[in-house]
Amino acid sequence: MRPDTIIIDGRAHRWRDIVELRRRQLEAWKATRPAQPALFALREDFRPASQRTVARRYYEPSLLDRLRQG
Repeated sequence: MRPDTIIIDGRAHRWRDIVELRRRQLEAWKATRPAQPALFALREDFRPASQRTVARRYYEPSLLDRLRQG
């Protein structure tokens, strides 16, 4: 059976208390960070998923790509 406490510096702590403290610590850290606005207007990428990255365009060429080459 797993122990439900951890010993740190000679003191017993419950796992769920440590997880809760870490969650609160991260929330406080995120709240103090300033928001970083985008440098330019973001646009939605409407291309098919197979055409969004260079690697996928290479591995899955479209029919139009073949027509342009020939």
